[in-house]
Amino acid sequence: MKRPQLLAWNLLLMLTFAISTAGHPGTAMEAQLGEASYYADSLDGNKTASGARYNKNALTAAHRTLALGSLVKVTYLKTGKSVEVVINDRGPYAKNRIIDLSRAAAQRLGLIDDGHGTVKVEVINP
Repeated sequence: MKRPQLLAWNLLLMLTFAISTAGHPGTAMEAQLGEASYYADSLDGNKTASGARYNKNALTAAHRTLALGSLVKVTYLKTGKSVEVVINDRGPYAKNRIIDLSRAAAQRLGLIDDGHGTVKVEVINP
């Protein structure tokens, strides 16, 4: 392949990648609205996707697409309370949920009695 053709193919490949990731959840800084739930106490001590053990007393969460280690602000719309959590696991696996919170995070939001609720998730540090 000649140099001009190679440059054209490289440019096309880069543009394709840029377009394909532009609207991908977790790559942009916009807020996500959706349902949150929290981990069952029985999962305390289980290994997470990051390799760390789940600790129900830590401020952590699971998200399908955000980078592991991302810091996010979660606001429970019902109470207006917010908490910052670190994404250290993958999930949730329920189709209608966007984030699974640790028990400690759910308590700070006032989500425990409800079991699940509508939240806003904002990336602070990807």
